[in-house]
Amino acid sequence: MNLKKAGEDRLLAQLLPMLSRHRSVVLGAGDDCAVVSGLPKGHLQLLKTDCVVEGIHFTTESPPGAVGWKAMARPLSDFAAMSGLPQFALVTMIVPGEKTLDWMKRIYRGLERAARSFGVIIVGGETSNIKGPAAISVSLTGLVEKDRWVGRGGGTAKDELFVTGRLGGSLGGRHLKFIPRIEESRWLTKHFPIHAMMDLSDGLGADLPRLARASGVGFEVDENAIPRHRGCSITQAISDGEDYELLFAISPSRSVSLKKRWHRRFSNLTLTRIGRLNSSFVTRHSKLPAGYVHFQ
Repeated sequence: MNLKKAGEDRLLAQLLPMLSRHRSVVLGAGDDCAVVSGLPKGHLQLLKTDCVVEGIHFTTESPPGAVGWKAMARPLSDFAAMSGLPQFALVTMIVPGEKTLDWMKRIYRGLERAARSFGVIIVGGETSNIKGPAAISVSLTGLVEKDRWVGRGGGTAKDELFVTGRLGGSLGGRHLKFIPRIEESRWLTKHFPIHAMMDLSDGLGADLPRLARASGVGFEVDENAIPRHRGCSITQAISDGEDYELLFAISPSRSVSLKKRWHRRFSNLTLTRIGRLNSSFVTRHSKLPAGYVHFQ
């Protein structure tokens, strides 16, 4: 059965029972607004929205469950970049009526699987028909302790730059099944003063200059040190994008302790020093191959 035949009410009747419930949800999906309880003292609220679009972030042949996972995991990765704890999600599905009810249900299974993996409750959203490609937008709310949130703008000259995991070759399938680094970012900010951090969604070549500009500094990168997936060139590791690993800056006085403790805690995930921040007067931005940039 396709969505034209099912209609919105029947569609929602199929999708909403799939969603988890939680004691902090006063009124969940199905009403005009969701109602949830407030933030604990000493915390800040985080808000994020992201989307995946057919033909840009996935193809018509992509497994729907994996597309749903990615749609939820992208904003979760942004929460990881700020050491945040996600709580609630709103999902907007903008889908052509020719898509089947089964396709939508599989999308929602992927969304719910990712949400449950990170303690997120889907509390509502919207559905709409479109004549063009499908798009899924996920909005997240959550919290972070006032003394643990990290932005892009806190880096200083001489800070060392690290990345988690390996980079490059995401379009081989990893872009649909990556793991947001929330656990790792929470561990980092609990044990170390992280000066600046972001997730690598558009590639190191696009994202590192953004972090440097936000911090008002330049950077130097040892391209040979960049950790790569097997079969990937240095250029691919810098430019492919959709790695969703963490890039962060930390004082050099902390780096030795960081590497030792990281290896003990996350033995299956590499952590690599790739360079350092420096004075903006000696920046080397122009030598880094570009990453992905929308509208170009």
